[in-house]
Amino acid sequence: MKTVLVPTDFNLESTRIIDGLTQTQPDETLNIIFVHAFKLSDSITDMLMLSRRSKDYENISDEFYQLLNEYKGKYSDQINTIGVEYFYGSTTAAFKNFIEAFDVDCIAYPKDYSFKPINKFSIDPKFLTARSGCETIELNIMTVHNQENLIETKIQENELQVANA
Repeated sequence: MKTVLVPTDFNLESTRIIDGLTQTQPDETLNIIFVHAFKLSDSITDMLMLSRRSKDYENISDEFYQLLNEYKGKYSDQINTIGVEYFYGSTTAAFKNFIEAFDVDCIAYPKDYSFKPINKFSIDPKFLTARSGCETIELNIMTVHNQENLIETKIQENELQVANA
């Protein structure tokens, strides 16, 4: 079983990385964790309320959760769990602890990943992942194919070859 961390801003497009993960890791059972990183506030009040950060989950749309459930159903034989977590901190040491706590095997980014903050405390995860020592993979989610489409294309190519012969 492999645990994959996926940095996200919770836009619907970011869920497409699941197709890429399942296609590039066909023999693996996956635990996928979508994560967004926040720096800690300097405010003592914010620090005391850190355990009550349910407000942060309001950044995630119902459609995002719905897509995650659809992917879980679509790849039920290959995906064990799909979850959402927040990382609070800005140091590599704290991020390494986070990775260790979730037993993360690798970090996956879309090939043309660009960071989009969801609030003023959001931090670019590449700052943390680059120094974490954890394997990082980049997936081109724009060229992910469904197996059905590949088979259909192959059949059409064969039909054209036969017709031209």
